[in-house]
Amino acid sequence: MAELDPEDSKIITLARAARARVGAAEGAAVRDTIGRTYSACTVALPSLKLTALQAAVAAAVASGADGLEAAAVVTEAGEVDQDSLAAVRDLGPQAQVFRANPAGEVA
Repeated sequence: MAELDPEDSKIITLARAARARVGAAEGAAVRDTIGRTYSACTVALPSLKLTALQAAVAAAVASGADGLEAAAVVTEAGEVDQDSLAAVRDLGPQAQVFRANPAGEVA
C-alpha cells in the first residue's frame, strides 16, 4: 500500500490510542470536513452497544460535524462490519475508511 497522508496516519494513531486506553475490542477515529478529529472505542454496556466507528461518528455528530472526510478502525477482525460502515456513510458518503491491525498496519 502507498504511504499514507499524515492526516490519515493521525486518525489511525488516534484509533490505536482509543483502543489501548481501555483495552477495547476496537478503536476508531474520524476526521470531519474541517479537519477536526474524534476518537472512540467499542461500547459494550448491558443497555448500550456501539461499534468503535459508530461511537466516533456519534461523537462527531454531537460536536456539530456535518460531514466526514475519513475514518479509521483498529481491529483484529478481517473486515470492517457493515453497521460501522453504515454509520460512516450516513455522515460521509465518500469518506475513505481505513482498517488497521493493532500494530497500526493498514490492510
